[in-house]
Amino acid sequence: MINPGYVLTMARYNAWQNKQLMVAMEGLSDAALRADRGAFFGSILATANHLLWGDQMWMARFQGTELPAGGIAQSTTLHPTFATWSAARFRMDGRILLWAERVTALDLVGDLSWYSGFMKQDVTRPKGALIVHMFNHQTHHRGQIHAMLTAAGVKAPVSDLFFMPEDGPWL
Repeated sequence: MINPGYVLTMARYNAWQNKQLMVAMEGLSDAALRADRGAFFGSILATANHLLWGDQMWMARFQGTELPAGGIAQSTTLHPTFATWSAARFRMDGRILLWAERVTALDLVGDLSWYSGFMKQDVTRPKGALIVHMFNHQTHHRGQIHAMLTAAGVKAPVSDLFFMPEDGPWL
């Protein structure tokens, strides 16, 4: 389904996109970041927090480390300010990149099992598909943030993969 090159390319894309979103978001006031804009999670900051929490959850599962606190309902308030969110986002993007640099073809086969607090049951799915899901989840919520930034009058960043700087591996 996927290979290590795909994982590294998507990890680079994730970090590049998040860096651009941070620049766009830092020009907004706290009130503008928290304003309910009709998105699934309401505000720009709430959506950014949920996305960060999701990445923390998936990386904990992939790496066998401690899960982040709370569930989906608490994910939107993970970090109360842009400053704390952006610092945590930067660290998470570095963690994802370091992980992606070490992923081997063998890491992408087999199943991953966990208990889903949302579904209230044990779940088992193919690892490769779950990794694709993590990157798809990121893109989905960054798209929501992009739309909210545009609606707030901020020039949202370019998001096309082929515009990503070529300072690293591609597929």
